[in-house]
Amino acid sequence: MIRDTIRVVSYNIHKGVRGIGPRRRLEIHNLTLAVEAMDADLVCLQEVRLGNRREEQHFDHWPAQGQAEFLAPLGYEAIYRSNAITRHGEHGNALLSRWPVLAHQHEDMSDHRLEQRGLLHVEVDVRACRVHVLVVHLGLIRSSRVRQVQQLLDFIGREIEPHAPVLVAGDFNDGGAWLHQAFLKQGLRAAGVASPATFPARMPMAALDHVFSRGLVPLSLTVPKGRVWWRMSDHLPLMAEFALPDGWQP
Repeated sequence: MIRDTIRVVSYNIHKGVRGIGPRRRLEIHNLTLAVEAMDADLVCLQEVRLGNRREEQHFDHWPAQGQAEFLAPLGYEAIYRSNAITRHGEHGNALLSRWPVLAHQHEDMSDHRLEQRGLLHVEVDVRACRVHVLVVHLGLIRSSRVRQVQQLLDFIGREIEPHAPVLVAGDFNDGGAWLHQAFLKQGLRAAGVASPATFPARMPMAALDHVFSRGLVPLSLTVPKGRVWWRMSDHLPLMAEFALPDGWQP
């Protein structure tokens, strides 16, 4: 038997901008509408900008606040932590939560000097159930991803109680079976039998985004279709629904 359901979204928003050079366009305002329309309990975001001086000068309607706070629907709490400090600003991962945030922390996952990466760990109170949410964005080099996955699993083993509900969501830059097997050894299962393709958004061919869970019951895993979605980012959002087991005691 199952009790309550929660909807989780993982979305790489490409820093709120699409295109390159002088023809690039600001999509952060459309993304606010998209996030609200998905009606998710937990929105796990990657490539979120806290600020960028160059883009602020280029776009007339660049938000005055950080993108995580700007995207958060009314009543949601936004938690953001930087992964990368760049010449013009910084960007990282964020969680938008409909439910109260109990605690949060960040760990550096940079594997070499050319890529700055990190994980965001947020503890959320979902109907008196303490759920641990980890938002990640792994590297472009496979050997780096292998080490980062091991670091992530070590973090879970070190920081989270063995039987606590866990959600891991993000852009893994990898769709290989080894990824699923690595998480399965630690009791974390993919939200679906196979993660659907999410990249590139216009004609998705690669399953780079994933949601893994422990202690939650997976119900569905979907990707929205249509031009409105592939215009906003180079990734499509991945939407998963879970149930908390009936009788779970906080």
